[in-house]
Amino acid sequence: MLNSPVVPVVASSQGNYNPDNSQTAQWVEVLVDCPDIPGLLTYHLPSEMTVQPGDILSVPLRNQIVGGIAIRLVSSLPENLSENQIRDVETVVSESLFPPRYWQLLEKVAHYYCSPLLSVIHTALPPGLLGKSQLRIRLKPDVIPEGATEFCSSVGVAVLRLLQSQQTGDYSARYLRQQIKGAQRGINELMRRGWVESYLQQPQQSRPKRQKAVLLVGESPELTPRQREVLEFLRRRGGELWLTELLQACSTTSSTVSGLEKKGCVVIQEQERLRFAQTPDQELDQPKTLNHAQQEALNTINALDGFQQVLLHGVTGSGKTEVYLQAIAPILQAGYSVLILVPEIGLTPQLCDRFRARYGNQVCIYHSALSTGERYDTWRQMLRGDPQIVIGTRSAVFAPLPKLGMIILDEEHDSSFKQTQRLPTYHARTVAKWRAELEHCPLILGSATPSLETWETPEKYYLSLPERIYSRPLPPISVVDMRQELQQGNRSIFSQPLQTALQNLKAQGKQGILFIPRRGHSTFVSCRSCGYVMECPHCDVSLSYHYTHEGGTQSLRCHYCNHTQLQPKQCPACGSPYLKHFGTGTQRVKQALEQEFPDLRTLRFDSDTTRTKGAHRSLLNQFTNYEADLLVGTQMLTKGLDIAQVTLVAVVSADGVLHRSDYMAAERAFQTLAQVAGRAGRGDDPGQVIIQTYNPEHPVIAALYNHDYRRFAQAELENRYAYNYPPYGKLILLNLSGLDALEVQQTATLLADVCRSKNEENQYEVLGPAPASVMRIARRYRWQILLKCSRTEGENQLSWLTDLYQFCPKNISLNIDVDPLDMG
Repeated sequence: MLNSPVVPVVASSQGNYNPDNSQTAQWVEVLVDCPDIPGLLTYHLPSEMTVQPGDILSVPLRNQIVGGIAIRLVSSLPENLSENQIRDVETVVSESLFPPRYWQLLEKVAHYYCSPLLSVIHTALPPGLLGKSQLRIRLKPDVIPEGATEFCSSVGVAVLRLLQSQQTGDYSARYLRQQIKGAQRGINELMRRGWVESYLQQPQQSRPKRQKAVLLVGESPELTPRQREVLEFLRRRGGELWLTELLQACSTTSSTVSGLEKKGCVVIQEQERLRFAQTPDQELDQPKTLNHAQQEALNTINALDGFQQVLLHGVTGSGKTEVYLQAIAPILQAGYSVLILVPEIGLTPQLCDRFRARYGNQVCIYHSALSTGERYDTWRQMLRGDPQIVIGTRSAVFAPLPKLGMIILDEEHDSSFKQTQRLPTYHARTVAKWRAELEHCPLILGSATPSLETWETPEKYYLSLPERIYSRPLPPISVVDMRQELQQGNRSIFSQPLQTALQNLKAQGKQGILFIPRRGHSTFVSCRSCGYVMECPHCDVSLSYHYTHEGGTQSLRCHYCNHTQLQPKQCPACGSPYLKHFGTGTQRVKQALEQEFPDLRTLRFDSDTTRTKGAHRSLLNQFTNYEADLLVGTQMLTKGLDIAQVTLVAVVSADGVLHRSDYMAAERAFQTLAQVAGRAGRGDDPGQVIIQTYNPEHPVIAALYNHDYRRFAQAELENRYAYNYPPYGKLILLNLSGLDALEVQQTATLLADVCRSKNEENQYEVLGPAPASVMRIARRYRWQILLKCSRTEGENQLSWLTDLYQFCPKNISLNIDVDPLDMG
């Protein structure tokens, strides 16, 4: 039986990170990984243990072991604490992960985005560093008498039998409680009888990977021909190689290498093998000759001193990446590192390949699709402080680079830089700016279609790349009115101009990209007899039809909660067999291409086909190696793809991005369409862009037709100013959700009243409460409240916002989204 734990006492409700070490410290104040404990807990330091502020610790809490962060060392206890109340620190998991400036960044993120500090820390750290122990129950078979079940209650018998059904008689207490109603009573009963025991399983921490290596140390005259061959290969490879690689390369056995060790030629020893994302070797690349605009931009960046925010506004194909590559060189030579953020994992392979070709092994990748071991080792390698380039997605903004010399956000306009799924709802661009200020280094924001927030920021350097490299022209844009196509009797997905372009593609030996706003086959399925629409049982949205190939399973899938079911043969409402598929997704377009243009080889590039590790690189390699003529995909196609042989880009249905219900709809539509259009004509051959739409008069289409970003930005900013929307005003969205529709609505009304009561000086406007645009997702009902205020008031933040959590019942979730991009 476990001893009754002595729970550590909260030493203070607020604690600032303190890097100073006290030589006489006997105790440490720890921020523990437990959401219901907001302050610091005091622990005793064993005499043999050395702890510094910023270390990751394992500490006992109640009846488990949890992760925590050392905040402050103290040499004396407060008067309200005695030594017998304090428990010992268990272990030091990782050392010195939080230098002072880094800690300041985390605290600022927590404050600005109204999030618990621990949520920010979980986002910043690689998975596995903050772990929790697990309470487990284990049988003691030697003391269980025959006929034991006759002496137990029914719940005790159920627990006993479940444990006996497992070979080792060992289950977690959590699993037992999930499987058996009232299991805790049965566990207590069996423990009183002494038939089971409980113990704590330590957290499964990320650990270094160790592997056998072979080191060349000497020669011997008594070698077999095979041994000489292996030894010579090892010498050619620098005298050191992993054992598995040596055996594979020489097609030999471990006994051959063991024989070499016995003769004193090699040493076999275990070493740590760092786990990094594996990428193909690249041929060395030399800096390119820059045009005048590129050279001017590079000179300006190289002359920067300390923190400066730079907007590198270059049309698609203008050579922004080459400017990045050459701007980085003096940073690395000075002994500093560079952080490069990209919006999507799909962008990482191409960008990483270009940087590896220039800078070799100084480049590493960091994003959420890496394995836990790869993230852990990459993280630790960054801490060493060697000059390096880290390329990653938004979470890489927290990469622990001690000597940071420059931050680059490529495609800075992209909404993927905003975290929306969990706290903190940070924007990587905002956090990158704070980090650059703390590190006194420049922040480079690159885009062909800058966000209006960045465009309107007064305190920035503006650098322009107005022309494509090698004076290549921007591709001409043809806008096709699909209403006229319908009047002319064309009911195909593809307009006549697009059909002609597709027919010419194969003959010319070129490639094309088709952009579709939605994945799947069809947007929704409806009964032609009664109008019934197939909807998700857990969300207030229609199910999308998925049909991958001829003869494949016809399924319906929810793109919000991933609920999947087979398509019925008859309408569930009226029994009619006439079910029709409406809308156009990537699957449907690919199938239509195969039917109408059987000679064209197609690849699908969306979140359905890129779920597995390495799928992005594999698909892009197939396409660049000319194993397909057409790449059919969604938003991923708009983000930085640079493929020289692509001459045709078509937007199958622009209306899917033109008509959205939030204030950023026009900006997002222009950025998406301009970016995808920019994939055409990046090689020596001119490109063409075809945009199909039912609304050719839309202002976004008019600005896009002339590649006129300034015209679009000016018109859109006038609208934003008139209604006090960002970048002139500031928004804070309160999202509430819960299983009980009435309770969510009542709580939303209460919180709206609280917000209005705090607004004595009319500093902000309270809009709502109102149901979310999709009121129910995954069986949870959703309501929203929108606060709109001036930019100045927003920068100061509404300090009372976090008080709103105390007004929410336990089963109602509140998410405070500062600077929201998605109003749904």
